[in-house]
Amino acid sequence: MKKFIAGLFLVSIFLISCDRPSQSYKEWKTYAGSKEGNRYSSLDQITPENVSKLEVAWTFSSNDKDRDNHSQNQCNPIIVEGILYGTSPRLKLFALEADKGIPKWIFDPASVNPTANNDKYAFFKVNRGVVYWQDEKGADKRILYSAGSKIYAVNVSDGTLITSFGKKGYIDLTENLGREPGTFNSFVTSTSPGIIYKDVFIIGHRVGESADAAPGPIRAYDVRTGQLKWLFHTIPHPGEKGYETWKDKEAWKKFGGANSWAGMSLDEEKGIVYVPTGSIGGDFYGGIRKGENLFGNSLIAVDAASGKYLWHYQVVHHDLWDRDLAANPNLVTLHINGKEIDAVAQITKHGYIFVFNRETGEPLFPIEERPVPTSDLPGEEAWPTQPIPTLPEPFARQKFEEEDVSNIDPQTYEEMLTKFHQIKYGKMFTPPSKEGVWIFPGFDGGGEWGGAAVDPESGTLYVNSTELPWSLTMIDVPKNDGDRSLKGMGKVQYGKYCLACHGPEMKGNGSSFPSLVGLNIKYKTDQVWKIIENGKNMMPAFKQIKGTDKEALLAFLLNTSEKGQGVANNKILSKEPVADAHSGSSTKSIMDEVPYAMTGYNRFLDKNGYPGITPPWGTLNAVDLNSGKLLWKVTLGEYPELKAKGIPATGTENYGGPLVTKGGLVFIAATKDEKIRAFDKSTGKVLWEYQLPAAGYATPATYSINGKQYVVIACGGGKIGSKSGDDYVAFALPGK
Repeated sequence: MKKFIAGLFLVSIFLISCDRPSQSYKEWKTYAGSKEGNRYSSLDQITPENVSKLEVAWTFSSNDKDRDNHSQNQCNPIIVEGILYGTSPRLKLFALEADKGIPKWIFDPASVNPTANNDKYAFFKVNRGVVYWQDEKGADKRILYSAGSKIYAVNVSDGTLITSFGKKGYIDLTENLGREPGTFNSFVTSTSPGIIYKDVFIIGHRVGESADAAPGPIRAYDVRTGQLKWLFHTIPHPGEKGYETWKDKEAWKKFGGANSWAGMSLDEEKGIVYVPTGSIGGDFYGGIRKGENLFGNSLIAVDAASGKYLWHYQVVHHDLWDRDLAANPNLVTLHINGKEIDAVAQITKHGYIFVFNRETGEPLFPIEERPVPTSDLPGEEAWPTQPIPTLPEPFARQKFEEEDVSNIDPQTYEEMLTKFHQIKYGKMFTPPSKEGVWIFPGFDGGGEWGGAAVDPESGTLYVNSTELPWSLTMIDVPKNDGDRSLKGMGKVQYGKYCLACHGPEMKGNGSSFPSLVGLNIKYKTDQVWKIIENGKNMMPAFKQIKGTDKEALLAFLLNTSEKGQGVANNKILSKEPVADAHSGSSTKSIMDEVPYAMTGYNRFLDKNGYPGITPPWGTLNAVDLNSGKLLWKVTLGEYPELKAKGIPATGTENYGGPLVTKGGLVFIAATKDEKIRAFDKSTGKVLWEYQLPAAGYATPATYSINGKQYVVIACGGGKIGSKSGDDYVAFALPGK
């Protein structure tokens, strides 16, 4: 029966593709393989019949991983004219001979930012790819890529900075945000690469998660000069599309977020760029930002040349669950009801796929506005409905109930059942509360920044999914209860800026959010001050905390009243508002209007670290976008120790995306077990796997040189307790 179904699947691919115009996808010159964002290659030398023979062709190590296992590398490299361009854990840019892995040159952003040399953690952030551009004559060839808040322009021939671009070689993303500097959290960085339309470089950015987050406008720059060409405000200004939807007409002056951090896709022929956005700042309490919160959590179509609004669709109204659109959309031509339609498909964290007409924004399958629960937090006004697509079928489970609690280990089952009942039961879109709610799929998906791959010949979308519940519980923002000491005031600052990640007792949560207990033993005052100012690893900078507020936070973190770290030990403050030491003005901000904080990003794990829901915990899925039907679902990843006990593959949390080829394969790493695998794209059967030196939390790329096809993956690790790595590993068939 399985063979019969697979045969029908292949026949449908043939019939659908017969009348499609052929297009070459043999190169990997762009992040995600093409500007359509489809992670697809028409290379077909590696096939289901020979993939088992793949062997390592070369490895390259930058030798700059963090030995404490905090660094990552999520880069999907590009390959142009036989040269591979990628980045390292310290955000160095390098050029390699793509058939040998031999470096031609390496550009280090610290070389033009000398202060970075004073902090070994300054560049342990994230970069997911780079952008290549050349002029019509091929005389000017450059790479644009991000390192923190700066976009550098680097000469392709020798790796030197192009000083005629921007400010002597770079754009500063903290500028030109459409708001007065100093009115928001200054943390701004770029993780996913921008996209180029003709001579226009279009870029989004990452901002903080708090209510004082920076604005998230989409910006376009002249690729030659670095000069700003246009800006699209994602929180509309007076007179702009969508401004009238905001109850608070001063919203554009107060709120941030609605930023596009996950990358974009471009229809080059139509000149339309498709921009997915995240939530408005203040992820879990929206009482200060009443309304739908346009253009947060939206897919926006914008004229690439001018930045003019074309259409949008809001996937989540008044987001209270951190449901950012976390991946670039996919552009594909579909056959629906006998019509050929240019479509755009957007995956989501909650496991849905929204599909629209690329030109008009009209949904290609019905989307229902369904009633959802109301909020019981005073001041909160949750939106009464949320959009749910009737098709395509969801690629992640949509419920988490008592029957779904994992019994994989009988010794932990009762404990997990007790934990389950400690959280208020709620279906999807139950608003945050003090009783707690389950977020499932979790904060990290469902679908995530690895994105989806689409085969343009069949219209089949391939997407990996994590199936792990997280809990979300709100508490009152801590008050100082009349304690006017620095330490007492620092407790208030901790509640504003630190509690959500490190918890109400400072104990942290896993490797991503380390415990702050005993911080005064590990660090000196000036070291902690520097971390707050600049950020560290995945922690953003908090430059907005200034003067006495920062002194107070340090006193609380370092317990100065008992240990004494030289920061105005136990100094008594006046009863007036804490003043900024630099300007003398009150530091009261929008953060002071937020009455509640969440208690941390808490995965539902048992004492052994396994997810508390029945497997599968990670899946790879194939969805026919023409019919909206789920074609197959298989587990992705395994735990060797469970396998040794005879437990079937469970899947693992996964980060990074798939690659699909004309040759009939889906390549994906992404799993906690540190393997890369090849699946038969028609059946989901695993045909090959290889143990990597570190987890490949990135998306593979494929390319051909001298008739030989390669598949390459960045092995950065560093997430969810995995060891960090700094290798790129390339595979090819022997003897070609």
